[in-house]
Amino acid sequence: MKKEDVVTIKELADYLEVSPRTIHRDLKSLEDTLEKYQLSLSKKSGIGIQLEGLPENKQDLELALFSVSHTDYTPEERQAIILSTLLETSQPIKLFTLASELSVTIATVSNDLEKLDERLTEFDLDLLRKRGYGVQVEGSESNKRSALSHLISQYIDEFDFISIIQDSITKKSQQQLDTVSNRLLGLVDREKLLIIERSVDRVKKDLTYDLADSSYIGLVVHLALALERLKKGDNIKFDPGYLEELKGTKEFGIASKMIEDLEKVFQMTIPKDEIGYITMHLMGAKLRYDRDYMIEESSIDIAYKARELTAFVSGKMNTDLLGSTKLLSDLVAHLKPTIYRIKQGMKIKNPLSKDIEDDYPDLFSVIEQGVTEVFQDIKFPREEIAYLVLHFASTLLNEENELELKALVVCSSGIGTSKMLASSLTQLVPEIKEVENQSFFKLNDIDLSDYQLIVSTIPLQDAITDYILVSPILTKEEIQKVRRHARKNKLKMSPKKQVERNTPKTGTMSKEAAMSRLEMIQQYSNVALRLLDTFGVNYVDKKLPVKDVLSLACHQLSNDQYMDEPEVVLQHLLEREKLNGLGIPNTSLALYHTRSESVKKPIFTIYALTHPIEVMGMDGQHITIDTVLLMFSPIDADEVTLDILSYISGLIIRDEDTIHVFQSKNEAQISQFLSNQLNEFINEKL
Repeated sequence: MKKEDVVTIKELADYLEVSPRTIHRDLKSLEDTLEKYQLSLSKKSGIGIQLEGLPENKQDLELALFSVSHTDYTPEERQAIILSTLLETSQPIKLFTLASELSVTIATVSNDLEKLDERLTEFDLDLLRKRGYGVQVEGSESNKRSALSHLISQYIDEFDFISIIQDSITKKSQQQLDTVSNRLLGLVDREKLLIIERSVDRVKKDLTYDLADSSYIGLVVHLALALERLKKGDNIKFDPGYLEELKGTKEFGIASKMIEDLEKVFQMTIPKDEIGYITMHLMGAKLRYDRDYMIEESSIDIAYKARELTAFVSGKMNTDLLGSTKLLSDLVAHLKPTIYRIKQGMKIKNPLSKDIEDDYPDLFSVIEQGVTEVFQDIKFPREEIAYLVLHFASTLLNEENELELKALVVCSSGIGTSKMLASSLTQLVPEIKEVENQSFFKLNDIDLSDYQLIVSTIPLQDAITDYILVSPILTKEEIQKVRRHARKNKLKMSPKKQVERNTPKTGTMSKEAAMSRLEMIQQYSNVALRLLDTFGVNYVDKKLPVKDVLSLACHQLSNDQYMDEPEVVLQHLLEREKLNGLGIPNTSLALYHTRSESVKKPIFTIYALTHPIEVMGMDGQHITIDTVLLMFSPIDADEVTLDILSYISGLIIRDEDTIHVFQSKNEAQISQFLSNQLNEFINEKL
């Protein structure tokens, strides 16, 4: 019906992923149906087939097709429908009812329930089955919502979701989704989705970080589900003590504002427990770790663990990855919110988990072993392991190449996927010189003429016409397609444009861009110079316990005007040490760090001990140290200051050479090393 001209049997067979023989057989059974609508098939030997008849008759058939109920579900789709039905209701459902609705036998439903029982344990839910009673899902409301959100994200394509919101804005008719998608979207009010999306969009500018498209959509779906279930009286219970802890965070304020907006719009009261849940969602869905927490609590701990994991993978893959500062930085940035999510029992969606596991089985297995060995007290789900695989795969694929074209990657599956695809493009398509990643939501804000090639993992429809649609993990066919497109676009570029492309960016900058860059240079340089200027190695000749060493340091820094109340800062350090050891395993170093209102200026300094002492290490074992590294920051330090302090904390344990430098206790050597490394760091930033 969609084709004005003929279509071949092979085209139909390829499209439906069946054999030409199946198409021939099915075409015969179409004839009776077509006859009812005064339509017929014109078969032209060697050319193809075509639907013939009046346009109004074709229209009647099209309308009839849209009303046909589709019941030929795959087992996975059938189980998704059963699960959504069970999660929707708090009452038991008879197996006969489910079997009748799905047009299958009770035995089939019973077998599906066995499979679902396994899946529900992932969400701490139980399947209750009693003869004569029916079947019912038991568990907390928050776990039921997690399961529903996961179902929706699994079966509804992100572009479909975006289209629904856009269609609501432009008042277009709703697109046809498959039955499973429609059923799952039926769990939320589509009109409410637009209102909720606008509410989220209004407050997200208050965040100090971006949300990945998948996290953004997940939050909108979560809020829509929450409102629907609140109407039914299904309230979640949030731990009061933890809710009190969250109240001081920026995310809690943003979540409160979001809930307040929705209460006004929908004229309903939303319990405070929901604010806690949204706060957790925001804190766990960070694209990059929050600058406000950068050097607090676990930065150095996680950097140490990230390095351990990198060393493990390097050994197993017989490749030295420890020299990649970018990999270490990316791992720390990724692991911080990941560990937070896992510890809070928050589920994450990774639509590429299966593909990543299939495409990188060896690397997946190695990283799975690695996280089990390095993070012994944390159980990493396979979805999280898959994201770590992308980071390592990205580094393994990355090679220096002299390339020529600038490409834009549009990808809505998260930052790891974008990086993976970008690395694949630069590795596999030699013509590409530079790749930038961009969210679908921000396409209207960028100048597309800056790119000679646009590659997307989602259909862009009217947003962009000239682009290449690929899967996040490039297939051989897609690589060839991108290469052909790249070569074609390279030929279009005139010699003049080639020269302009090779001109340093600073020569073609606008005044505003140049000033912005200069301001950034100034900010980073000022902070780096202040830290280097105040850096020193102080020797402690007496044999003192670590508490007295810290007390001595705090009072000296107070005399130098770095802090107001040295005893308060000392208490912070001792409390921090109780949470987890601060000695760096397999070294003679310990890093004591905190942020405090009593600290007035950022500082990084070292106290060298003539008499070694024993402290608790980050791995829970006692170690002997002779060098105490101190890192302090004001509570309201700006992003640049925190960025540099965070970089230094990761630098300390980057590799054996850097550890050796900091263990040397040689002020001139350490100062020179820091100067060179901070210079490189600022250059990379710019």
